[in-house]
Amino acid sequence: MSEMKPNDSPTSEGEEKDWAAAKAFFENLKTTKPRPPKPRHAVTIAVSSRTLFNMVAERKIYEEEGVEKYVAYQVEHENEALKPGVAFPFVKALMTVNAKLRELYPDSEELFDIVLMTNNHAQVGVRLINSINHYDLTIERFCMTGGESPIGYLKAYMTNLYLSKDSEKVTEAIEEGIAAATMFTSGTGYELSDTQLRVAFDGDAVLFSDESEIIVKQHGLDSFFEHEKEFENQPLAQGPLKCFLEALGKLQRKFYAKNARLNCPIRTFLVTARSAASSGARVLKTLRSWGLEIDEALFLAGAPKGPLLQKIKPHIFFDDQMFHVEGAKELGTVAAHVPYGIGQKYHKGKLIEQPAKEK
Repeated sequence: MSEMKPNDSPTSEGEEKDWAAAKAFFENLKTTKPRPPKPRHAVTIAVSSRTLFNMVAERKIYEEEGVEKYVAYQVEHENEALKPGVAFPFVKALMTVNAKLRELYPDSEELFDIVLMTNNHAQVGVRLINSINHYDLTIERFCMTGGESPIGYLKAYMTNLYLSKDSEKVTEAIEEGIAAATMFTSGTGYELSDTQLRVAFDGDAVLFSDESEIIVKQHGLDSFFEHEKEFENQPLAQGPLKCFLEALGKLQRKFYAKNARLNCPIRTFLVTARSAASSGARVLKTLRSWGLEIDEALFLAGAPKGPLLQKIKPHIFFDDQMFHVEGAKELGTVAAHVPYGIGQKYHKGKLIEQPAKEK
């Protein structure tokens, strides 16, 4: 997993001139919309069109009648705004944080930059643009790949987090070292904060590697507790979403520097099935060794996560195990699956039978 940006190469003199010209262009425009930040300074969130907007009906046309009918339908309805999707409140919360950062740091480029990353055809782009403008979303950068996978462009867009409804693309992104998750629509839903971005993470195989989870699955809890005690002072290896927590922490510290810790518009949560006394110290010491803070840490000792998440009301909750994701979304939480680690071979603690390989 990369430590910060997927592309951390030095900026060329030509690129600096290009950005200076772009800055001058935006400053000369008569618009209230802020200009996008430089990707190398920003925390870039790539969202698919089906996570940003509710496209269930359109998807059905695509699957049942084919791509030509789908594109024709989108063109015919391009002046009708799409309804908000599962990632919509999350994107709005990112914009809220940006507005507060701009108040404190008017010239700063360290902001969230939201990119629409979709395999839609360019003809569908007009409806997507109209929908974004309808809701006054600050999304200026698009990637529409006309049926091809957009994953190859994630590094070029310097993506910190990729959210999609396509689990195969998410898996591909994680294999490329990019933080990614598959989003699911919650069952009932509840009102989310419009003043604070709230992000909840599982620990093992999300923020951390799956090294400890392997021991649980293969040798049981007693061996796991012994292992965690023995290696309490040895930091866990990083997991697929460590870099996203790191990026959130970087923006949080900008508020702390202005004495705004108590009303910081970003709040992070660790929601783990680990027991605090038996295996919690290593987790907290790992975060400390990384120089990262988590605002709230909840150790559930195997209890269901859904009821606690109802109290937290995060804009997004990341977990590597589908039964935790399912339990969370049934109680109204916007949950996202991180397909990483040994947990993908198990469901509710039981090994999923793998298809036999052909000889």
